[in-house]
Amino acid sequence: MANQQLNSGNPRVDIEYRRKKNAEEMKHQVITFALMIFLTLIAFVAVAYEGFTGWFIVPFILLLAGVQVIFQLFYFMHMSHEGHEAPKLFMYSGVFIAFVTILCYTTIIWW
Repeated sequence: MANQQLNSGNPRVDIEYRRKKNAEEMKHQVITFALMIFLTLIAFVAVAYEGFTGWFIVPFILLLAGVQVIFQLFYFMHMSHEGHEAPKLFMYSGVFIAFVTILCYTTIIWW
């Protein structure tokens, strides 16, 4: 299903279509990789800068890490393609359960 290509009956058209799709996907991966490197550099600068406190740096780095996880999943692990609905469902439900667990745990600790 996810790997089905348009089959026009003309091998030349099919090859051109695949080349165009592969070039587009490679462009997305290179851009995403560059963004991930940039986010990593921002994290290093935030830690090295002495004007920020730990109360800012820790959530900021966790936010940058979350963005990088999303980039990893959707561009390098191809979760943006069709046919990955079941893994997406399991990952989203796992994130939801982890969020609820952390929320309950921190609520119990603070009381």
